[in-house]
Amino acid sequence: MLPPVLEIFVVHHPDEPDGAELARDVFAHFHGTPFSGLMGGAVEVYVRAEPWVYGQEAPRPIVFADDTPSNGLSSPRLFAIVLVLGNVLARAVQHGDAWTGYIHRILQAQSAHPDRVGIFPVALNETVVFGTLLGELLHNCQRIGASSGLGPPEPPSELRCRDLAQGIVQLIAGPANRLQVFISHTHRVGLGEEEDVPSLIKLVREIIAETRLRYFFDASDLQPGRNWDAELRYQAASSALVALRTDLYASRAWCQREMRIAKHAGMPIVILDSLGRGEERGSFLMDHIPRIPIRDSELGWSKADIRRGLNLLVDECLKRALWEVQRSLAADRKDLSISWWAPHAPEPVTLAHWLRERASEGASVIGDGNLRVLHPDPPLGPDELEALAEMVALMGHHGKVDIMTPRGLSARGA
Repeated sequence: MLPPVLEIFVVHHPDEPDGAELARDVFAHFHGTPFSGLMGGAVEVYVRAEPWVYGQEAPRPIVFADDTPSNGLSSPRLFAIVLVLGNVLARAVQHGDAWTGYIHRILQAQSAHPDRVGIFPVALNETVVFGTLLGELLHNCQRIGASSGLGPPEPPSELRCRDLAQGIVQLIAGPANRLQVFISHTHRVGLGEEEDVPSLIKLVREIIAETRLRYFFDASDLQPGRNWDAELRYQAASSALVALRTDLYASRAWCQREMRIAKHAGMPIVILDSLGRGEERGSFLMDHIPRIPIRDSELGWSKADIRRGLNLLVDECLKRALWEVQRSLAADRKDLSISWWAPHAPEPVTLAHWLRERASEGASVIGDGNLRVLHPDPPLGPDELEALAEMVALMGHHGKVDIMTPRGLSARGA
């Protein structure tokens, strides 16, 4: 069993009804499909509102890294504290009751371990942070769920959960590493697309600009005098990639190359499926990727669909980051016998690249031994597994090829 990775605590005053609703939203999101395929203990969500002992004011304490757990369990690698700032909590802190000490303790934990403890305040209304002790205590903490004001409002739960997921990714990567989205698109348009494709690209850029994300868009971000080929390769290998799959996308050489580079690097990818007339053929390079359909109507492209795709991309970024933390925690677990912690379900494109990299490092796994590949759920189907095993056998491997998910590993007692 690996140590826990991420524990999210939603802290709210019990007399703040919106706090309980917000906690339910966070619980549902971070126990949702994107994170269910990780190893057990990757993400847990807890609520701190009610006191542990009747008659007390502050809720049950959070056991941080420097505390000694009463049950002897290991502390998680990361703590994400979502503080729900409402009028009731502001009054309690202003009066200096036990809630003030509770928040002080959270701030002290972050000060002691800034690389492990993140504080993510959510203001239920803007006035609660102005002229209050609560606002003064948390003035250095960047709030989540606050609209940029650059575009129309989006559902608050979506905004909060995306901001929280992005904040945790940056807590893992370090404050200097802001999450960047690489916009992959075709420079050519098909028959009947002359207006639709440019408007889609423009709208995606506008929506990203309304978030805390930043983006790389080749038409505006490639600087004069730079090696454009090397720059595009570098950005595709180091950014989360959103692919605008219009009619000609799958057939364009550079779109295929960007997709392949991102897959080889194990980067998070989401396809915004915006086909108009359709494709003559697809591309196997575009498989094994989450796909969100983008509807086009007389009113234009659906902003809600684009936001849904971006929200999923941020979740994919967090899933990959947590998977990498679990991989590092399991580095000394020889009993797991995992040859490759694949960030996505393996496919010919990524499996061949990994085997080639291992060979170039002088650590080829081709031979007679067992080859175990672990990847997040969902599992591959039997025909997919058979096709990959045949490919490895054709490369000269004569041992067993074992491709599984954490649930399969757990079922075997590992």
